[in-house]
Formats: sequence, C-alpha cells, structure tokens
Amino acid sequence: MKQLLIIIFCLFSITHLQSQPQYDIVIYGGTSAGISAAIQSSRMGKSVLLIEPTRRIGGLTTGGLGQTDIGNKQAIGGISREFYQNIKAYYENPDNWKWQTAAEYRDGGQTRTKAGEDAMWTFEPSAALKVYDQMIAAENIDLVYEERLNRKNGVEKDGTQIVAIEMESGKKYSGKMFIDATYEGDLLATANVSYVIGRESNKEYGETLNGVQANDIGITLRKTISRNSVHHNFIDRVDPYIVKGDPESGLLPFITEGGPGVDGDGDKGIQAYCFRMTLTDAPENRIPFAKPENYNELDYELLFRNYEVAPGAMEEMYEYGDPLVPWINSAMPNRKTDTNNQKGFSTDFIGQNYDYPEASYAEREKIVERHRSYQQGLMWTLAYHPRIPQKVKDKVSKWGTCKDEYEREDGWQQQLYIREARRMVSGYVMSQKNCEGFEVVEDPIGLAAYGMDSHQVQRYVDANGFVQNEGNVEASVPAPYPISYRSIVPKKEECTNLLVPVCLSATHIAFGSIRMEPVFMVLGQSAATAAVLAIGSEVGVQNLNYSELKEKLLSDKQVLK
Repeated sequence: MKQLLIIIFCLFSITHLQSQPQYDIVIYGGTSAGISAAIQSSRMGKSVLLIEPTRRIGGLTTGGLGQTDIGNKQAIGGISREFYQNIKAYYENPDNWKWQTAAEYRDGGQTRTKAGEDAMWTFEPSAALKVYDQMIAAENIDLVYEERLNRKNGVEKDGTQIVAIEMESGKKYSGKMFIDATYEGDLLATANVSYVIGRESNKEYGETLNGVQANDIGITLRKTISRNSVHHNFIDRVDPYIVKGDPESGLLPFITEGGPGVDGDGDKGIQAYCFRMTLTDAPENRIPFAKPENYNELDYELLFRNYEVAPGAMEEMYEYGDPLVPWINSAMPNRKTDTNNQKGFSTDFIGQNYDYPEASYAEREKIVERHRSYQQGLMWTLAYHPRIPQKVKDKVSKWGTCKDEYEREDGWQQQLYIREARRMVSGYVMSQKNCEGFEVVEDPIGLAAYGMDSHQVQRYVDANGFVQNEGNVEASVPAPYPISYRSIVPKKEECTNLLVPVCLSATHIAFGSIRMEPVFMVLGQSAATAAVLAIGSEVGVQNLNYSELKEKLLSDKQVLK
C-alpha cells in the first residue's frame, strides 16, 4: 500500500510539473521595462511570459507620464529609442489627430521634440498603449493579465535558483530566468533578496544630497541662495494650525508632528506620489472636475492659506511653471496634457505613501484610492471653491479629465506614480558619486542622464512656527553616466537567476536620477539580454561574461558611453 501511494504521488508530481507552464524567461510586471525585456527575449529566440497584475500594460508610460523626463536624448538607444521612433510614426498618420491637427500642436515641457529628430518624446497615454500593443504583437510573447504574485510564499526556490512563481489564483509559472519589472519590487522581496526603503544617510555612501533636506530660510534668501527644498514649497508665514496661531488646536492635515530631522540623516520617508493627470480643454472630450463624495474642506486649508497669506507673492516666489496655478501643465497631442506637481501644495500627496511598498494588495488599493480622492478634491477646489482666486478658477475650470484615455468612467487612470518603493541592495550600489561622474563603472548596461530629482518627502512646522515641505532635491548631472550591470543582479548568495531593472540597487538620490521610463526600457532590454546569455552559458547571472554581454548590447544599438 505504501509503495502504491509513492507511485501515485510521483505520477501526480510529474503530471503537475508537466501541466505547469515552462518558459525560458518569466517577467513579472508589464511596465515599460517589462515590455522591453519581453521583446528582447523574443528577438533572441527564447520563450517568454510577461505577467501584468492589472488590465493595462505600460505602467506610467501608458498611465499619464507622456511628457518624457529624459535628460540627454542621445543616451537612449535600443528598444527604448525604437518605441519613441514608433511614437513619431504614429503621429505622422493624420488619422491619429482627432482633437487638433498636427500643425496646431506645439510640444510642451522641458523635453520637447525638436525639428528633425528621429523620435517623438511627448505622446498621449492611449498612443503609447497602441504602440506597445503593436510591438508586442510582432513578437512571440505570452502575455497574461490580472495575475498577482502570492507575496507570502509565492516564490519556489531550489537553493539560490527560483524554480517557479505562484500567483494569488494558484497558477504557477516556472522558468529558467526571472525578471522583476515591477515598480514595487514585489518579486525580489518575496524571493528574499535584500532591499531598502527610504533615504540613506549621507554618511553611508559618502553623499551630500541624501537623507533629510530641511530648509528654514526665508523668501528673501531664496532669491540669492540655491538650497534644496526651495522649489515646491510654501509662501513664507503659512500657519500650520487648525486655528491660526493656536498650537493647542492641533495641526492641519498631512503635517508631521515634530521637526524634519537632522540634515543628511537617513529615514524611512519616500518621495511623494501623485497621478500624472491627462487633462483636456476640448469641450467634446472633457469631463469636468467633480467633487469627491468624501471631500473634506480642511484637507485643503493649507492651499487656501498659501494663496491668502501674501496676495501677489506667488509670482515673486515661483520662478518657473505657472505663476498662480499649482501645476506643470505640459501640452500633449490632441489638446491634452501631462499635468504634474508644482508649488508647496499641489498634486503630490506628501507624506501619505510611506506604507505603500510593504502594504498588502488591499492596503495598497486603499492608499491609491486615497491619493485619487485627494487629487480629485484638489482639482475641484482649484476650479470652483470660493476661497480660490478667480483668475485661478477661470484657468483650471477650462480643463477636465478625458473621455477617451482610460477605462474609468471619470477619466482618471489606475496607475499611481510610484516614484520609488523598494530598492534592491546588491554587490554594487549606484550612488551620487556615479551621477556626478566621480565614480565610473566598468560594466555599463545603459546610461542615465536626468538630474538627481527627489520630490518632497514630508511636511512639518519650522523653527518659526510656519509650515514647510522637506525632501525636494533638484541637482543636475554633468553628463550621461553609465549604470552598472551589478546593480541589476542580486547578491550571488541570495539569487542567481533573477534580474531587477526597475527597483535596482541604488541610493535614494541616485535612484532619483535613474528612475525615468526611457532608462527603465533600456535596463529592461539589457536585463533580458543578460538572462538569455546566462541561459546559453549555463551560469548564474553574476557569473556572466561581461564582454559577451557588452558585445550583444552594442550590436542591438544600446548606448553604453
């Protein structure tokens, strides 16, 4: 009887393994990085599975971030540049101009496409989705939607090798190589790979722009001194208390108790999230801003006070962007925008995202919905509230969300801008020294070129008893700089068949430069190339011959220097 049970168990195990989908490369996360990794895997002749936890691929590229943050465009090659070239081809078709003509469109924002370029860097989210769909359809890629990783015990390992991953539905997918292309780093965390959340101290990696970036200087000094947290901050003398001047009345919402901490010290804070709104002023396509059901006027009291404390000071303090409306409203094709945070009280929901990286799926959904309702309330307030200056209301109320962009009836997207979450800690950590060119890696897999950019992390009461934001850093890099292959592979003792092109190994401030969608696509392609070569050489990703990798990357038009 015992022998019979053993035979039955073995037969069941064999049948179970045979029924379990087998792939060369399994990619979790249909972000821009995941898509480029899947395309590269297919082009190199490997079987590939791309798993997207939602119903929409593309992450932020199809979720509102159509005004591409990039820096030096010559740093972008390979599949990433191919995508932007395909965007240009899309808009060369007159049929894709519905709400305006191509001649009427004027590219907006700091990365505008110049005449004669081979690519186009601004686009509607819906256009990006169509281009990605076309690029995927041309390849041999299995794409699975609405499957979320079982984050409790959904990674099956044999020593340092991931054998299979299991979804919440119970479905399992096995592979030779795995790529975590999520913004959150869920696969790497479930595989017990080392990571951090928050800001390192400046001392840890010999940096100057990491950790707490407090700012207690006044508007007069702001005119003459460049300090971090100067931009996207409040007019001087905005009172933080529910009853003005009365600390006993309590702090207004979203202000942290206590001071900001010591400059340069590390903490668990992460830069703020928001929705990169896709707005339109085309009446036939516009959905007016609506007041959310859970609207709380007190949530926007700091916004009112920022306008009321010193009328006319807005134009004096804010040197770029719209002088009165707290947004950067970058023009996109077809009378649409990519609208982002600007000024002291804007679309960034400062300090309200700290729990997101480690939160359960249900808790994350609540955090996302809270961000959406906050931002919906903000836009309704700016457009219609009696305490907002009339010229602000006149400008904002012309805009609304789009009927033809996203799946939700209210025109809001599902994708929250996850500016940072987990960051892997591998054998090499990219730092400020790399960004500034003081340390140059010898195993590049792509270039980053955007400035070191951190949005605000917390809101606090300064030494004078007024409200301030803390955490903003806007520091340029002298030139495009290489990203190390070692920064996308885990420590050898932790996992030998996983690559991480998004939540790569970098400090908070270095990640602030690297974290751009074109770069994520570059890193996704490089990760897939390494995965395929490691399969062919039958080695772990840490033991891959870099010279072989470099040769293949260059042949596929990646830019490495």
